[in-house]
Amino acid sequence: MQGSLNGTLGEKPTVLVVDDDPDILALISMLLQPHCRTRTASSGEEAIQSALGAPPPDLILLDILMPGITGIETCRRLKADARTREIPVIFLTALTDRSDEQRGLEIGAVDYVTKPISAAILLARIKTHLVLKAAADFLKDKNLFLEEEVARRTREVQVIQDVTIVAMASLADTRSKETGSHLRRTQHYVRALAKSLQRHPKFGALLDDKTIEILFKSAPLHDIGKVGIPDAILLKPGKLTAAEFEVMKTHTTLGRDAIAAAEKQIDAPVTFLRVARDIAYSHQEKWDGTGYPEGVAGEAIPVAARLMAVADCYDALISPRVYKAAYSHEKSVGIIQARRGRHFDPEIVDAFLGIQDEFAAIAKRYPDSAGTILVKARA
Repeated sequence: MQGSLNGTLGEKPTVLVVDDDPDILALISMLLQPHCRTRTASSGEEAIQSALGAPPPDLILLDILMPGITGIETCRRLKADARTREIPVIFLTALTDRSDEQRGLEIGAVDYVTKPISAAILLARIKTHLVLKAAADFLKDKNLFLEEEVARRTREVQVIQDVTIVAMASLADTRSKETGSHLRRTQHYVRALAKSLQRHPKFGALLDDKTIEILFKSAPLHDIGKVGIPDAILLKPGKLTAAEFEVMKTHTTLGRDAIAAAEKQIDAPVTFLRVARDIAYSHQEKWDGTGYPEGVAGEAIPVAARLMAVADCYDALISPRVYKAAYSHEKSVGIIQARRGRHFDPEIVDAFLGIQDEFAAIAKRYPDSAGTILVKARA
């Protein structure tokens, strides 16, 4: 047994022998000594404590008829505890009633050895179940390794995805000579707004934590369509003509089409791209229907776009643009409040007013880089 078993399992396994008869404990311990490490217990309570010790035994030989709690009850408790559930239990018993055997197997024992004990049979049964347990432990460890590897690779893919999103979005900001802080700020504004609305009866079911994380990741793509707007319009310091404004408005459609083209390259739908498409296309819509590109109104505007409209407007107001100086936080808040129910969803504006200090803190946390020429394009 030693050569083949140890060759399979490595170091000697540990067997916990449980019997209220000290002679049987001594006999079995002596029998197993060449092949296994042994621990002994003379009662069910003692067996449970020993099984919970470190390291746990690899197998338990358990007498059925014992004072105190029986072997059946001891086995039931071991199988009910996640820490000892996987340890195989072989019953040692003088009982020959098939109903006892059935009852033991039903609660989780793996085998029976009847008394008087045959050394050869006992060793063979122990070897079989230790090999089975070793195989199960190997598979469990392998599965754990695979789960960790999948989680690690998923994190890697997520990081690559996040970096790709920011890189794509930065293309538009590069055209505008911005620093990239605008993207970071609007991400955090949108997340802060969404979190504040989780307690709102209308928005709570829509804005669970997973959805908010998707909004956070998608937000930087809101102006991706600006890569298709000519510099003469995007960077014009004066007021746009009607014709120029019509061209400027196409950044929403260009952004939607760019993201839709990316979606077509993927076999399965990707939620963050769908949300990014909604934001890019609809963030210039207005609550009263006077926005663009479609002039939809009210709740026909996607929630993600309504959140971005407030976030993007606030950041445009507090930042210098080619056509205006930066406004103060207080003035910017006042402008957004005045547009409640016209430009913006009134309930989202109410949420914004409730967390306006958090918006100011985000703006302070992610300032534009010192020394950067702040010649920013139109919002």
